[in-house]
Amino acid sequence: MINQMTRQQILLRILLFVAAVSLIVYFLPRNDKNHYVYEVNRPWSYTLLTAPFDIPIHLDSVSAAQVMDSINAHFVPVYVRDIAAEKTLISDYTTRLNAATGLDITPAQKNQIIKAIRNVYDNGIVDRDTYQRIASGQLPTVRFVHDNVAMSMPTDNYLSAFRAYEHLDSVLRDRDVRAALTATHLSDMLQPTITLDTVTTRRLLDEAYQKAMAPIGVIQQGERIITKGDIVTLRLATILDTYERMLDERGDARISQHHYPIAGQILYMVILFGALYGYLYFFRPEYFLDNRTVVFLMSLVTVFTLFAFAMQMAFSNGLMIAPFTMVPILVLVFLDSRTAYFTHLIQVLLSAIIATFQLEFIFLQFIAGVVAIDSLKDLARRSQLIRTAALIFLAYSLCYISVEVMQGGTLAKTEGRIYGCFGVNAILISFSYVLMFLLERVFGYTSRVTLVELADTNNPLLRELSEECPGTFNHSMAVSNLASTAAQAIGANVQMVRTGALYHDIGKIKNPAFFTENQHGVNPHDALDSTQSARVVTDHVRDGLVMAEKAKLPPKIREFIAEHHGAGKARYFYNTYCNAHPGEDVDPAPFTYPGPNPRSRETSLLMMADAVEAASRSMKEHSPEAITALVNKIIDGQIAEGLHNESPLSFRDVQAVKASFIQRLRTMYHSRISYPELKK
Repeated sequence: MINQMTRQQILLRILLFVAAVSLIVYFLPRNDKNHYVYEVNRPWSYTLLTAPFDIPIHLDSVSAAQVMDSINAHFVPVYVRDIAAEKTLISDYTTRLNAATGLDITPAQKNQIIKAIRNVYDNGIVDRDTYQRIASGQLPTVRFVHDNVAMSMPTDNYLSAFRAYEHLDSVLRDRDVRAALTATHLSDMLQPTITLDTVTTRRLLDEAYQKAMAPIGVIQQGERIITKGDIVTLRLATILDTYERMLDERGDARISQHHYPIAGQILYMVILFGALYGYLYFFRPEYFLDNRTVVFLMSLVTVFTLFAFAMQMAFSNGLMIAPFTMVPILVLVFLDSRTAYFTHLIQVLLSAIIATFQLEFIFLQFIAGVVAIDSLKDLARRSQLIRTAALIFLAYSLCYISVEVMQGGTLAKTEGRIYGCFGVNAILISFSYVLMFLLERVFGYTSRVTLVELADTNNPLLRELSEECPGTFNHSMAVSNLASTAAQAIGANVQMVRTGALYHDIGKIKNPAFFTENQHGVNPHDALDSTQSARVVTDHVRDGLVMAEKAKLPPKIREFIAEHHGAGKARYFYNTYCNAHPGEDVDPAPFTYPGPNPRSRETSLLMMADAVEAASRSMKEHSPEAITALVNKIIDGQIAEGLHNESPLSFRDVQAVKASFIQRLRTMYHSRISYPELKK
């Protein structure tokens, strides 16, 4: 492929590569504080580090977690008992019981009820959460502090208010007594009087933590901490964390410039952009040879990476706001889905270098990119972008939840503002349509959305064609249907063919009466010789290009206008002239269309469909055999004439196109039954 590229093309790709790497490395956010980048159980990549002051040695995170887990497992919480509340509740219920009327119980039974209630309160009533811990065996004892003296008490007899009522109901078996309990609303009077002393419990637990987390040693000033090549253990990671924190507190946190791993950053960028170039070179050579496409991809990746850097520096969660999926959406619209996916992966890896939680960031952006590409496989309406933005928001949210639950085991640690960042991200993605419009103008691409809009028959140019050249308009509609059916059969760009076919004959607007489909009995060619007639007919290609340029139609649509006849001849007038001048060496140039010949599958399809549809109108018989013979004759004749030599159509494609045309024409010209006349 290098042999196919000019020196200027090679130089352009080198300059783009160097410029992209230089810009990203130059604007890469750097932290002015002394924070080293390292991983536990990996070698230390910096030079010898010694202690500039005494550094206390604390337990590493794993040991500290084990100690704290042990403290939590064996710590006995402190509770308080409200004896005054117990007396008040018992007294209030006694008054209620004595004042109640209509109870069929004796004074002895009343005393029995009060005694049972007092016994339950003596055993202890706790809140529901405490009782559940007691029932599960997690709280065999509790502590009570009185006059700074802690006493442990077993919890075997403690009941919740609900369980206390059940106990009373089982102890007091007399039916009248139970009826009295219900009538006096005993359940309302049973309240927990043994409750957790949160203040004292928290204080004692913090004291236990502080005592257990006290330094276990010290690294003296001038002593070695770590040197290059040493494995960063958990203990060393804890010491390094303490060292950096103490530097921040002392205000001496600036690190010398040589500590920045600029060489590694440059190599990192070179590898990623090299991977992008490698993908284009081996898997998309047509893109790699196209200057416009290479500039488009490199500019898009570089600009969005710098934008991500700016967002991260401006906002605390800037990377969550940056619309990374906008890159694959734009690449998908103008190129293809595989290139969109690969470009998105490169974009994410470039930006991951500044992410705080890199694995989480890559996971979120990877899934969001896949959702964006899958949901926009065939973008035809702006409303699809809104749907895609909503799906991306949902994907971000689910991925974030999965990571938090996986790491924290609970949803309690999720932050609401992250969902707000995802929402802003989705809103920015919905504006991809505006950027799509700008890129179309800058790089000359034609998106499917634009093709759909151009295919609207209310477009001024198509409306003028339908009014001035109704026969040509109907011909264009038929060719559009015929060619788009064939495009679908061979996997070509259906919407491109459909739209290009509608505009391919707009040049006939200038002289509509000179074309058979617009004539009504009078043929102006009768007053002209064959050479003049051929010039008028072939000029509709040039006239169409002038009109297309004036209407600012995309370059892709202009290709259909220029190539739909290729460098073929106006065969009718050429043959007429040759028959009128036998023996003369006829110059074919005056009868030849300006071309060029079709250079894409789509324009080849249009040339075939245009000729087949026009010829089918002059058929006297529309039997399957006649249609098949016509299609084979026209397409084989074009191939023999060399009109499709520059097209990438394969022989298999040609066979599929023929079959599609035959089937479509048989449907268009199927026979109809004659309706019988009503006999009176």
